Amino acid sequence: MAAGRPERPSETDQAIAAATTAVEQVEGEIRAFVRRDVSVFRRPRQETGDTAVDSISSVIDRVSGASVTEIERVIAELTTVRDMLRSEGERVQREIAGYASLSQAAMTSMKIIADSMAQWKSQQPRTTQSNS
Repeated sequence: MAAGRPERPSETDQAIAAATTAVEQVEGEIRAFVRRDVSVFRRPRQETGDTAVDSISSVIDRVSGASVTEIERVIAELTTVRDMLRSEGERVQREIAGYASLSQAAMTSMKIIADSMAQWKSQQPRTTQSNS
């Protein structure tokens, strides 16, 4: 039982590390995309005097700003969920290790009890025969 346990945490750690790397890459790509997309709309306005263009540009800035804020909120929420899942995974690993340890101790205790009873039973008939 103890020989199989060390492999699982390393496999789990590798899986968590791979998932973390993937999440961080996605987050980086999202941020880069949003910044690149928003930077197009945030270019300095030229002095054209055209109020319609200024108005449309202002609307686009407001809409894109709200989208960027929402995307950053979602990224922060996903990061929180990732951290919670990581800590829960670690807690489950500790619980499993504790259960395995307790199970091993219970098996050892049961073996000692069974050996003691077998020894006691083997001595019992001799004592009864000597009394007869």
